[in-house]
Amino acid sequence: MLNLRNISITFNEGTPDEKKALRTINLELKKGEFVTVIGGNGAGKSTLMNVISGYLSPDVGDIFIANERVDHLPEYKRSSYIGRVFQDPMAGTAPTMTIEENLAMAYSRDKKRKLQLGVNKKRREMFQEYLRTLNLGLDQRLTAKVGLLSGGERQALSLLMATFTEPNILLLDEHTAALDPARAELITTITADVVKKYELTTLMVTHNMQQALDLGDRLIMMDAGQIIFDVRGEEKKALTIEDLLHEFQRIRGTQLDNDRAVLG
Repeated sequence: MLNLRNISITFNEGTPDEKKALRTINLELKKGEFVTVIGGNGAGKSTLMNVISGYLSPDVGDIFIANERVDHLPEYKRSSYIGRVFQDPMAGTAPTMTIEENLAMAYSRDKKRKLQLGVNKKRREMFQEYLRTLNLGLDQRLTAKVGLLSGGERQALSLLMATFTEPNILLLDEHTAALDPARAELITTITADVVKKYELTTLMVTHNMQQALDLGDRLIMMDAGQIIFDVRGEEKKALTIEDLLHEFQRIRGTQLDNDRAVLG
C-alpha cells in the first residue's frame, strides 16, 4: 500500500546548518498494517510524515501509494490518498464552521470541488451515524461551531474526518501528545477502533513508548534520519519499554564504534 524507496532529504545543504533529515529510507507498509514510529527529537519522524504527505519533497527517492507513484504530486493532489491528524487539536478543522460543514468538507476531499458544501438530509444522517461511533454526543451537535469543542472532542472529530472516506494511508503525527491523560487515552482507544474497523494502513508517530508498544502490529525506531530498528508480530508484543531503551543504546553504541573505526 505504501512503498518508500531510497528516500533522502537534506536541509540547508552546503551551509554550516546542513542537516541530513532522512538518509536512504526504504519502507514498505502492506494493506491494513498499523505501524508505530518512535525516536528522539530530530530523529526524522515528522520529516518522514511530511515527505509522505507531500508537504516536503525528497531530494532523492520514489514514493508509491496503492502502486501509484505520487512523489511528483503536490500535497493537495496527494490528499485524495491520505488522511492525516496532527498533534495540535486546532489543526485540520475549520473552527468557524459547524461540525457538519467540516465533515462535508472532509467528505468531498477526494471528489470534485463544488461551491457548496452539500450538507443535505442524506449526508446529515450519514454524518450522525459516523459521529455516533465516537460516543461523545457529537451526533446531536451537528450545527455547533467546531471552535467551541474541547481539545479531545476536536481531535476525535479530526480523526473521524481523516478516516471516514477510508484513505489509502492514515498518518497520525503525535495526535494525542497535546491532550490531557484522560483525553489522550480516549483518542487512543478511538484510534485503535477506527483503524481496525476500516482496516486502514496506518503510520503513527508517538513519543510515548508504551503507546507505541500497545498499538499496532509493527514498530519502527528512527535515529538521525534512519530506520534503525523494525519489529512486528509476536516479537513486538513481547517487547517492553526497557527492551526498546536497551536496543536503542545497543544500536547507537554500534554506530559510534563504526564511526570511530572509519575515522581511525
